[in-house]
Amino acid sequence: MDRRSKIVLGVFCLVILGIIITEIVRPRPINWRASYTDTDKIPFGCYVLYNELPTLFKNADIQTIYDNTYDALIQVDSTQDSGFIFINNFIYFDEEETHKLLNYVKKGNTAFIAASDFGGVLSDTLNLGVLSDYGLDEEKAELNLTHNDFKGESYEYSRGMLYTRFTSMDTLESKVLGNIKFTRRNVLQNAPDEYIDSPNFIETQFGKGKFLLSTTPQAYTNYYVLGQNQKYVAQTLSYLSKEKIYWDNYKKSGRVVVTSPMRFVLTQSGLKWAYYLTISALLLFVIFRAKREQRIIPVIKPLENSSVEFARTVGALYYQNRDFTDLIHKKITFFLSYLRNKYYLDISDISDKTVLELSAKTGKSKEEVKRLLEFIVTLKNKNVHTEQDSIKLDKIITDFKK
Repeated sequence: MDRRSKIVLGVFCLVILGIIITEIVRPRPINWRASYTDTDKIPFGCYVLYNELPTLFKNADIQTIYDNTYDALIQVDSTQDSGFIFINNFIYFDEEETHKLLNYVKKGNTAFIAASDFGGVLSDTLNLGVLSDYGLDEEKAELNLTHNDFKGESYEYSRGMLYTRFTSMDTLESKVLGNIKFTRRNVLQNAPDEYIDSPNFIETQFGKGKFLLSTTPQAYTNYYVLGQNQKYVAQTLSYLSKEKIYWDNYKKSGRVVVTSPMRFVLTQSGLKWAYYLTISALLLFVIFRAKREQRIIPVIKPLENSSVEFARTVGALYYQNRDFTDLIHKKITFFLSYLRNKYYLDISDISDKTVLELSAKTGKSKEEVKRLLEFIVTLKNKNVHTEQDSIKLDKIITDFKK
C-alpha cells in the first residue's frame, strides 16, 4: 500500500470514529411516546406514580396485575374491599371483561379508570359520552376538583393533553368530582374562540361499588407528577381508599408484547426457565464438545495385492532373457515344495514308493503321477531347456493341481 492510500484510509477511519463518538456523546432525544407502564421513565410513563403508590395508600396491600382484566378478576376476591386502577390513553374492555368488571364493582369495590376513551360496552352500560378536542397549538388546560376541601386549587396542563371531557353521564347515579377548563380555537371555522368548562372527573355508582372515571390520564404520568401537579394526583386518588389496591399493567400502550412464535413458552414462568436452561446447556455442550473433539482420522487405503503384477513382471523378465533352464528349475522347486507342504511327502528322492504315496494322497492315477515325476526327473537331468519344455511343464503341473 502506497503512502497516499494509507493517508486516505487513515482519514476515513478518523471520520468513522468521529461519527461514532458523536453518536455516543450527543444527548438522546426525549421520547414523548405514550406508555403508561410502571417501568418507563419517559415523560408519559407511570414509573413515578407506581413507585409512590405505597405512600399514597399507606395501609393498603398493593398488587400488580400482568394479565388481562377477565383472567385477573377471576383470581381476585371480590368480597374483599379493594380498588382497581386503570390508567392509559385509551382503554378498551371487551364484552366478557366488561361484565366481569361490572360484577366486581357491583359487589362493593371501586374501579379507578383514567383514559380518553372507555370502550363501547362500558360506556353504553354507564351511559357515558366523551369528546376530545384537537388543536394546532397546545393550549393550556386547567383542572380542578369540586370537593370543598379542594376548592380554590387549580392545576395547569398543556403538553400531551387531548382536552377530553364528559359530554353525557347518568345524572341519577353520577356526580362531578372535577372539571377541565380550556380555550378551543376555531381557526379553521373562522369563528370566535370558545371557552370550555366541562366535567373530566366523575363518580358513578354501580351496585354497592362505584367507578371513578377521569378523562385526563396524562395528569398521572411522570411529566406532571414530577412537576407542580403531584397534589392533584394525590387528591383524585384519595377517593380510592381501600384495603387492597390492584394496579393494572396489562392494558398499557407501552406494554411489551412478545411476537415470537415462542410467545406462549416465554409467557409461562416454568416453560421460560426450562427453555433458557436448555439453550444454556446446549451452548455449554457445544463449547466443551468442540474442545474435546479430535481431528478427523484420514482414510488410509489398504495396500494393494501386487502379487499378480509381480509375477507378470518376473515372467516378462525371464521371457525377455530367454533363460528357460533357470525358469524350469524354479518351477520344479516350487512344485516340489507345494507337494511337500500340502501332502507331507519327502520328494527329495523320487522312487516307486513316492509314486504310490503321492497317488494315494492326491487321488490321481499311478500312470499320471509316474508320468509327471518322470518328466520332472528328465528335465532335471537336462543341461539345456527349450521354450517347449517350459510350456509342457507348466501344462502338466496345472493339470495335476486340478
